[in-house]
Amino acid sequence: MDLVNDLILRAARGEPTPRPPVWFMRQAGRYQKAYRKLRERYTLPEIVQNPEVCAEVTLLPVKALGVDAAILFADITTPLYGMGVDLSLVENKGPVIHNPVRDEKGVEALRPLVPEEAVPFVLETIRILKRELPVPLIGFAGAPFTLASYLVEGGPSRRFLRVKALMYGEEALWHRLMEKLTEAMARYLRAQAEAGADLLQVFDSWVGALSPADYRRYVKPHMERLFQSLRPAGVPVIHFGVGTMGLLEDMKEAGGDVLGPDHHTPPPWARALLGATPVQGNLDPAVLLAPKGVIRREVQRILKENGGKSGHIFNLGHGIVPETPEENVRYVVELIQEVAACTSCSWPPAPLTPPRRWSLTTRTSAGGAAPRRSSSRSSPSGTRPSAKAP
Repeated sequence: MDLVNDLILRAARGEPTPRPPVWFMRQAGRYQKAYRKLRERYTLPEIVQNPEVCAEVTLLPVKALGVDAAILFADITTPLYGMGVDLSLVENKGPVIHNPVRDEKGVEALRPLVPEEAVPFVLETIRILKRELPVPLIGFAGAPFTLASYLVEGGPSRRFLRVKALMYGEEALWHRLMEKLTEAMARYLRAQAEAGADLLQVFDSWVGALSPADYRRYVKPHMERLFQSLRPAGVPVIHFGVGTMGLLEDMKEAGGDVLGPDHHTPPPWARALLGATPVQGNLDPAVLLAPKGVIRREVQRILKENGGKSGHIFNLGHGIVPETPEENVRYVVELIQEVAACTSCSWPPAPLTPPRRWSLTTRTSAGGAAPRRSSSRSSPSGTRPSAKAP
Protein backbone atom coordinates (compact mmCIF):
# COMPACT_ATOMS: atom_id res chain seq x y z
CA MET A 1 0.00 0.00 0.00
CA ASP A 2 1.22 3.51 -0.80
CA LEU A 3 1.84 5.69 2.25
CA VAL A 4 -0.86 8.28 2.92
CA ASN A 5 0.90 9.66 6.01
CA ASP A 6 4.62 10.40 5.87
CA LEU A 7 4.79 12.82 8.81
CA ILE A 8 7.32 10.76 10.73
CA LEU A 9 9.64 10.45 7.73
CA ARG A 10 9.59 14.21 7.24
CA ALA A 11 10.18 14.86 10.95
CA ALA A 12 13.04 12.34 11.00
CA ARG A 13 14.70 14.36 8.24
CA GLY A 14 14.23 17.57 10.22
CA GLU A 15 11.65 18.95 7.79
CA PRO A 16 8.71 21.14 8.90
CA THR A 17 5.46 19.29 9.59
CA PRO A 18 1.93 20.62 10.31
CA ARG A 19 2.14 18.86 13.69
CA PRO A 20 4.51 16.43 15.35
CA PRO A 21 3.96 12.81 14.32
CA VAL A 22 3.07 10.55 17.25
CA TRP A 23 3.63 6.90 18.03
CA PHE A 24 4.46 5.00 21.23
CA MET A 25 7.05 2.49 22.28
CA ARG A 26 5.21 -0.73 23.20
CA GLN A 27 2.12 0.62 21.47
CA ALA A 28 1.03 -2.97 20.81
CA GLY A 29 0.87 -4.80 24.13
CA ARG A 30 -0.87 -5.87 27.27
CA TYR A 31 -2.68 -2.59 27.91
CA GLN A 32 -4.88 -3.40 24.89
CA LYS A 33 -7.94 -5.61 25.31
CA ALA A 34 -7.59 -6.97 21.76
CA TYR A 35 -3.97 -7.95 22.43
CA ARG A 36 -4.86 -9.70 25.69
CA LYS A 37 -7.47 -11.76 23.84
CA LEU A 38 -4.86 -12.85 21.30
CA ARG A 39 -2.49 -13.79 24.12
CA GLU A 40 -5.10 -16.25 25.37
CA ARG A 41 -4.40 -18.21 22.18
CA TYR A 42 -0.70 -17.56 21.53
CA THR A 43 2.48 -17.14 23.53
CA LEU A 44 4.74 -14.19 22.70
CA PRO A 45 7.21 -16.31 20.70
CA GLU A 46 4.30 -17.92 18.83
CA ILE A 47 3.02 -14.48 17.82
CA VAL A 48 6.43 -13.31 16.65
CA GLN A 49 7.04 -16.49 14.64
CA ASN A 50 3.62 -16.41 12.93
CA PRO A 51 3.80 -13.60 10.33
CA GLU A 52 0.03 -13.28 9.86
CA VAL A 53 -0.66 -13.03 13.59
CA CYS A 54 2.35 -10.79 14.17
CA ALA A 55 1.17 -8.43 11.45
CA GLU A 56 -2.28 -8.37 13.05
CA VAL A 57 -0.78 -7.38 16.41
CA THR A 58 1.42 -4.71 14.82
CA LEU A 59 -1.65 -3.21 13.14
CA LEU A 60 -3.75 -3.05 16.33
CA PRO A 61 -2.61 0.39 17.54
CA VAL A 62 -2.65 1.86 14.04
CA LYS A 63 -6.32 0.95 13.71
CA ALA A 64 -7.35 1.67 17.30
CA LEU A 65 -5.32 4.79 18.05
CA GLY A 66 -4.58 6.47 14.73
CA VAL A 67 -0.83 6.72 15.38
CA ASP A 68 1.47 7.99 12.65
CA ALA A 69 3.74 4.93 12.52
CA ALA A 70 3.67 1.20 13.23
CA ILE A 71 6.53 -0.58 14.93
CA LEU A 72 7.21 -4.22 14.20
CA PHE A 73 5.98 -6.44 17.03
CA ALA A 74 8.89 -8.51 18.30
CA ASP A 75 11.30 -8.77 21.22
CA ILE A 76 14.81 -7.34 21.16
CA THR A 77 16.13 -10.81 21.96
CA THR A 78 14.43 -12.39 18.91
CA PRO A 79 17.59 -12.49 16.73
CA LEU A 80 19.64 -14.09 19.53
CA TYR A 81 17.99 -17.45 18.84
CA GLY A 82 19.71 -17.38 15.47
CA MET A 83 23.08 -16.89 17.17
CA GLY A 84 22.74 -20.11 19.15
CA VAL A 85 21.45 -18.57 22.38
CA ASP A 86 19.13 -20.75 24.48
CA LEU A 87 16.58 -18.36 25.95
CA SER A 88 13.01 -18.19 27.18
CA LEU A 89 10.65 -15.24 27.46
CA VAL A 90 9.18 -15.53 30.95
CA GLU A 91 5.91 -13.73 31.70
CA ASN A 92 6.35 -10.71 34.01
CA LYS A 93 10.13 -11.24 34.05
CA GLY A 94 11.47 -10.95 30.54
CA PRO A 95 14.21 -12.86 28.71
CA VAL A 96 15.98 -15.62 30.63
CA ILE A 97 19.26 -16.84 29.11
CA HIS A 98 19.88 -20.51 29.89
CA ASN A 99 23.47 -20.46 28.58
CA PRO A 100 24.89 -17.12 29.80
CA VAL A 101 27.95 -15.81 27.98
CA ARG A 102 30.68 -15.23 30.59
CA ASP A 103 33.92 -16.54 29.11
CA GLU A 104 35.81 -16.95 25.87
CA LYS A 105 34.10 -20.24 25.08
CA GLY A 106 30.69 -18.60 25.38
CA VAL A 107 31.65 -15.65 23.19
CA GLU A 108 33.14 -17.82 20.47
CA ALA A 109 30.07 -20.08 20.52
CA LEU A 110 27.89 -17.19 19.27
CA ARG A 111 27.16 -17.87 15.61
CA PRO A 112 27.11 -15.18 12.90
CA LEU A 113 23.53 -14.10 12.28
CA VAL A 114 22.04 -14.85 8.86
CA PRO A 115 18.65 -13.09 9.05
CA GLU A 116 17.11 -14.83 6.04
CA GLU A 117 17.76 -18.18 7.74
CA ALA A 118 17.42 -17.27 11.43
CA VAL A 119 14.42 -14.90 11.39
CA PRO A 120 12.56 -15.38 8.07
CA PHE A 121 9.27 -14.87 9.95
CA VAL A 122 10.32 -11.31 10.91
CA LEU A 123 11.04 -10.42 7.29
CA GLU A 124 7.80 -11.98 6.06
CA THR A 125 5.85 -10.01 8.69
CA ILE A 126 7.37 -6.80 7.32
CA ARG A 127 6.37 -7.74 3.77
CA ILE A 128 2.78 -8.41 4.86
CA LEU A 129 2.61 -5.12 6.74
CA LYS A 130 3.91 -3.13 3.80
CA ARG A 131 0.94 -4.33 1.77
CA GLU A 132 -1.52 -3.13 4.43
CA LEU A 133 -0.09 -0.14 6.27
CA PRO A 134 -1.05 3.44 5.38
CA VAL A 135 1.71 4.74 7.69
CA PRO A 136 5.46 4.08 7.83
CA LEU A 137 6.77 0.94 9.50
CA ILE A 138 9.57 1.02 12.06
CA GLY A 139 11.90 -1.95 12.32
CA PHE A 140 14.13 -2.28 15.35
CA ALA A 141 16.86 -4.09 17.21
CA GLY A 142 18.51 -4.02 20.61
CA ALA A 143 21.81 -2.18 20.90
CA PRO A 144 24.95 -4.27 21.48
CA PHE A 145 25.42 -3.19 25.11
CA THR A 146 21.83 -3.96 26.07
CA LEU A 147 21.98 -7.38 24.38
CA ALA A 148 25.36 -8.08 25.99
CA SER A 149 23.82 -7.25 29.36
CA TYR A 150 21.12 -9.88 28.88
CA LEU A 151 23.64 -12.44 27.65
CA VAL A 152 26.14 -11.97 30.47
CA GLU A 153 23.70 -11.37 33.33
CA GLY A 154 21.43 -14.21 32.22
CA GLY A 155 18.38 -11.96 32.17
CA PRO A 156 17.23 -8.51 33.33
CA SER A 157 19.41 -6.84 35.94
CA ARG A 158 19.40 -3.76 38.12
CA ARG A 159 23.06 -3.66 39.16
CA PHE A 160 24.83 -5.08 36.07
CA LEU A 161 27.61 -6.52 38.18
CA ARG A 162 28.46 -9.48 35.93
CA VAL A 163 28.51 -7.48 32.71
CA LYS A 164 30.68 -4.78 34.27
CA ALA A 165 33.02 -7.39 35.73
CA LEU A 166 33.55 -8.80 32.23
CA MET A 167 33.89 -5.34 30.75
CA TYR A 168 36.50 -4.20 33.26
CA GLY A 169 38.26 -7.50 33.85
CA GLU A 170 38.54 -8.92 30.33
CA GLU A 171 38.45 -5.93 28.01
CA ALA A 172 39.64 -7.74 24.90
CA LEU A 173 36.99 -10.43 25.34
CA TRP A 174 34.37 -7.73 25.97
CA HIS A 175 35.18 -6.03 22.69
CA ARG A 176 35.03 -9.37 20.89
CA LEU A 177 31.52 -9.92 22.28
CA MET A 178 30.47 -6.41 21.26
CA GLU A 179 31.92 -6.88 17.78
CA LYS A 180 29.88 -10.02 17.28
CA LEU A 181 26.67 -8.37 18.49
CA THR A 182 27.30 -5.22 16.44
CA GLU A 183 27.75 -7.21 13.25
CA ALA A 184 24.68 -9.33 13.99
CA MET A 185 22.43 -6.33 14.67
CA ALA A 186 23.73 -4.52 11.59
CA ARG A 187 22.74 -7.52 9.46
CA TYR A 188 19.38 -7.82 11.23
CA LEU A 189 18.49 -4.15 10.76
CA ARG A 190 19.65 -4.03 7.14
CA ALA A 191 17.51 -7.08 6.40
CA GLN A 192 14.48 -5.34 7.91
CA ALA A 193 15.08 -2.28 5.73
CA GLU A 194 15.49 -4.46 2.65
CA ALA A 195 12.19 -6.19 3.48
CA GLY A 196 10.45 -2.80 3.54
CA ALA A 197 10.89 -1.09 6.93
CA ASP A 198 10.74 2.69 6.45
CA LEU A 199 12.66 3.61 9.60
CA LEU A 200 14.80 1.74 12.11
CA GLN A 201 15.18 2.18 15.86
CA VAL A 202 18.07 0.99 18.02
CA PHE A 203 17.01 0.39 21.64
CA ASP A 204 19.76 0.82 24.24
CA SER A 205 17.55 0.23 27.25
CA TRP A 206 20.32 -0.51 29.77
CA VAL A 207 23.17 1.75 28.64
CA GLY A 208 22.26 4.33 31.28
CA ALA A 209 24.01 2.03 33.77
CA LEU A 210 27.33 3.31 32.38
CA SER A 211 29.28 6.48 33.10
CA PRO A 212 30.21 8.72 30.16
CA ALA A 213 33.83 7.58 30.40
CA ASP A 214 32.84 3.91 30.32
CA TYR A 215 30.45 4.52 27.43
CA ARG A 216 33.27 6.05 25.40
CA ARG A 217 35.72 3.27 26.11
CA TYR A 218 33.52 0.17 25.99
CA VAL A 219 30.45 1.02 23.87
CA LYS A 220 30.77 4.09 21.66
CA PRO A 221 33.20 2.62 19.08
CA HIS A 222 30.77 -0.23 18.45
CA MET A 223 27.77 2.10 18.16
CA GLU A 224 29.69 4.20 15.65
CA ARG A 225 30.35 1.11 13.58
CA LEU A 226 26.72 0.02 13.83
CA PHE A 227 25.34 3.33 12.57
CA GLN A 228 27.94 3.58 9.83
CA SER A 229 26.98 0.12 8.60
CA LEU A 230 23.31 1.18 8.42
CA ARG A 231 23.89 4.18 6.15
CA PRO A 232 23.60 2.11 2.94
CA ALA A 233 20.11 1.03 4.04
CA GLY A 234 18.92 4.53 3.14
CA VAL A 235 16.32 4.88 5.90
CA PRO A 236 16.28 7.15 8.99
CA VAL A 237 17.59 5.55 12.18
CA ILE A 238 16.40 6.47 15.69
CA HIS A 239 18.92 6.11 18.53
CA PHE A 240 17.09 5.59 21.83
CA GLY A 241 18.39 4.98 25.34
CA VAL A 242 17.16 5.03 28.93
CA GLY A 243 18.89 6.99 31.69
CA THR A 244 21.14 8.61 29.12
CA MET A 245 21.08 12.31 29.93
CA GLY A 246 24.79 12.23 30.74
CA LEU A 247 25.51 10.22 27.58
CA LEU A 248 23.44 12.20 25.11
CA GLU A 249 26.28 14.14 23.50
CA ASP A 250 28.30 10.97 22.99
CA MET A 251 25.22 9.20 21.63
CA LYS A 252 24.79 12.00 19.12
CA GLU A 253 28.42 11.61 18.07
CA ALA A 254 28.01 7.83 17.83
CA GLY A 255 25.27 8.20 15.25
CA GLY A 256 21.60 8.11 14.42
CA ASP A 257 19.40 10.49 12.46
CA VAL A 258 17.06 10.99 15.42
CA LEU A 259 17.95 10.93 19.13
CA GLY A 260 15.46 9.62 21.69
CA PRO A 261 16.03 11.06 25.18
CA ASP A 262 14.10 9.39 27.98
CA HIS A 263 11.64 11.23 30.22
CA HIS A 264 14.32 12.27 32.75
CA THR A 265 15.84 14.62 30.16
CA PRO A 266 14.44 18.19 29.90
CA PRO A 267 13.51 18.87 26.26
CA PRO A 268 14.97 22.42 26.21
CA TRP A 269 18.34 21.10 27.39
CA ALA A 270 18.29 18.20 24.92
CA ARG A 271 17.40 20.43 21.98
CA ALA A 272 20.10 22.92 22.90
CA LEU A 273 22.66 20.13 23.09
CA LEU A 274 21.55 18.33 19.93
CA GLY A 275 21.10 21.40 17.75
CA ALA A 276 19.47 20.53 14.44
CA THR A 277 19.34 16.80 15.19
CA PRO A 278 15.69 15.65 15.30
CA VAL A 279 14.45 14.31 18.63
CA GLN A 280 11.86 11.77 19.72
CA GLY A 281 9.99 11.84 23.00
CA ASN A 282 9.66 12.26 25.81
CA LEU A 283 6.50 12.10 27.95
CA ASP A 284 6.80 10.11 31.18
CA PRO A 285 4.87 6.83 30.64
CA ALA A 286 3.39 7.21 34.13
CA VAL A 287 1.52 10.32 32.97
CA LEU A 288 -0.76 8.01 30.96
CA LEU A 289 -2.10 6.71 34.29
CA ALA A 290 -3.11 10.23 35.37
CA PRO A 291 -6.41 12.13 34.95
CA LYS A 292 -6.97 13.62 31.52
CA GLY A 293 -6.38 17.15 32.78
CA VAL A 294 -2.87 16.19 33.83
CA ILE A 295 -2.27 14.35 30.55
CA ARG A 296 -3.29 17.45 28.58
CA ARG A 297 -1.05 19.68 30.68
CA GLU A 298 1.98 17.42 30.26
CA VAL A 299 1.48 16.90 26.52
CA GLN A 300 1.25 20.65 26.05
CA ARG A 301 4.37 21.12 28.16
CA ILE A 302 6.38 18.72 25.99
CA LEU A 303 5.20 20.49 22.85
CA LYS A 304 6.03 23.94 24.21
CA GLU A 305 9.38 22.91 25.63
CA ASN A 306 10.43 21.72 22.18
CA GLY A 307 10.25 25.38 21.28
CA GLY A 308 8.45 24.93 17.97
CA LYS A 309 11.51 23.42 16.32
CA SER A 310 11.13 21.13 13.33
CA GLY A 311 12.16 17.53 13.72
CA HIS A 312 10.10 16.49 16.75
CA ILE A 313 8.51 13.03 16.93
CA PHE A 314 6.15 12.82 19.89
CA ASN A 315 6.57 9.67 21.96
CA LEU A 316 7.08 8.55 25.52
CA GLY A 317 10.38 8.49 27.36
CA HIS A 318 10.06 4.69 27.53
CA GLY A 319 7.40 2.07 26.74
CA ILE A 320 3.70 2.02 27.63
CA VAL A 321 3.18 0.12 30.89
CA PRO A 322 0.55 -2.68 30.99
CA GLU A 323 -1.63 -0.85 33.55
CA THR A 324 -2.25 2.06 31.16
CA PRO A 325 -5.91 2.73 30.20
CA GLU A 326 -6.19 2.41 26.44
CA GLU A 327 -8.45 5.46 26.27
CA ASN A 328 -5.65 7.59 27.73
CA VAL A 329 -3.26 6.55 24.97
CA ARG A 330 -5.89 7.44 22.40
CA TYR A 331 -6.40 10.78 24.16
CA VAL A 332 -2.72 11.70 23.67
CA VAL A 333 -3.07 11.04 19.94
CA GLU A 334 -6.16 13.26 19.86
CA LEU A 335 -4.29 16.04 21.65
CA ILE A 336 -1.45 15.92 19.13
CA GLN A 337 -3.92 15.90 16.25
CA GLU A 338 -5.63 18.99 17.70
CA VAL A 339 -2.53 20.97 16.79
CA ALA A 340 -3.30 20.51 13.10
CA ALA A 341 -7.10 20.64 13.42
CA CYS A 342 -7.31 23.84 15.48
CA THR A 343 -7.35 26.81 13.12
CA SER A 344 -6.88 29.25 16.01
CA CYS A 345 -3.80 27.40 17.24
CA SER A 346 -0.35 28.25 16.00
CA TRP A 347 2.25 25.67 15.09
CA PRO A 348 5.04 25.82 15.79
CA PRO A 349 3.89 27.08 19.22
CA ALA A 350 5.47 30.07 20.85
CA PRO A 351 8.50 28.97 22.86
CA LEU A 352 7.76 28.47 26.52
CA THR A 353 9.83 30.33 29.09
CA PRO A 354 10.12 27.54 31.63
CA PRO A 355 10.49 28.24 35.34
CA ARG A 356 13.86 26.49 35.13
CA ARG A 357 16.02 27.37 32.16
CA TRP A 358 18.60 24.86 31.08
CA SER A 359 21.98 25.79 29.68
CA LEU A 360 24.97 23.77 28.63
CA THR A 361 28.20 23.66 30.54
CA THR A 362 31.53 22.51 29.24
CA ARG A 363 32.44 18.85 29.45
CA THR A 364 33.09 17.49 32.89
CA SER A 365 36.42 15.97 33.82
CA ALA A 366 34.96 12.60 32.78
CA GLY A 367 34.18 14.15 29.43
CA GLY A 368 30.38 14.08 29.65
CA ALA A 369 28.07 16.97 28.93
CA ALA A 370 26.73 18.17 32.25
CA PRO A 371 23.45 20.09 32.50
CA ARG A 372 23.28 23.22 34.61
CA ARG A 373 20.14 24.92 35.86
CA SER A 374 20.13 28.68 35.94
CA SER A 375 17.51 31.31 36.64
CA SER A 376 17.22 35.06 37.06
CA ARG A 377 18.10 34.45 40.68
CA SER A 378 21.74 33.57 40.35
CA SER A 379 22.90 30.32 41.84
CA PRO A 380 26.56 29.45 42.00
CA SER A 381 26.11 25.82 41.12
CA GLY A 382 22.59 24.68 40.33
CA THR A 383 23.13 21.14 39.06
CA ARG A 384 20.52 18.63 38.03
CA PRO A 385 20.34 15.30 39.89
CA SER A 386 21.63 12.45 37.77
CA ALA A 387 19.11 10.60 35.62
CA LYS A 388 18.15 7.13 36.78
CA ALA A 389 17.42 4.08 34.70
CA PRO A 390 14.02 2.57 35.44
